[in-house]
Amino acid sequence: MTQQAIAILAAAGEENINPLIPAPFEIFWSLIPLAVVFFVFFRYVMPKLGAVLDERAALIEGGISKAEKAQAEAAAALEEYTAQLTEARAEAARIREDARAEAAQILAETRVKAGHEADRIVETANKQIEAERQQAIVSLRSDVGALATELASKIVGESLADDARQQRVIDAFLTDLEANVKAEG
Repeated sequence: MTQQAIAILAAAGEENINPLIPAPFEIFWSLIPLAVVFFVFFRYVMPKLGAVLDERAALIEGGISKAEKAQAEAAAALEEYTAQLTEARAEAARIREDARAEAAQILAETRVKAGHEADRIVETANKQIEAERQQAIVSLRSDVGALATELASKIVGESLADDARQQRVIDAFLTDLEANVKAEG
């Protein structure tokens, strides 16, 4: 077999044929099926492929326009949300300020009421003290009068059982006592 391969190579070397370049008849017969394939491809496949690509481009453009529209809506919603948030913050600040003002007013009213109540309590206490003072004076007058009458009866040696005389002695004694207290003070 080696001799046959050598013989074939030697025969090929004599013709000067390049094995990379095909023969002219092979080129002709190869171009015919290639032309048929190109014709079928450009006649049937390319229009359908173009239609699919056009449809996809339209979908992409529609998707882009929808995305832009959605983005614009989102921006508008964000702007509206920001405006509402700003408005809510302003309203919250106003409510806090109103609450502070109302608290200050309530505090002032409470202080005024407490002052009036304290004044009323002081006035009531003063009236009660004055009433108790008057009661004490009356009680002391009668006790002092009784003691003075008893003492005067013992000193004078006669009975001061007469009410008119007893009252005159008590009044005179108390008048002298008040005069002495005023003179010392």
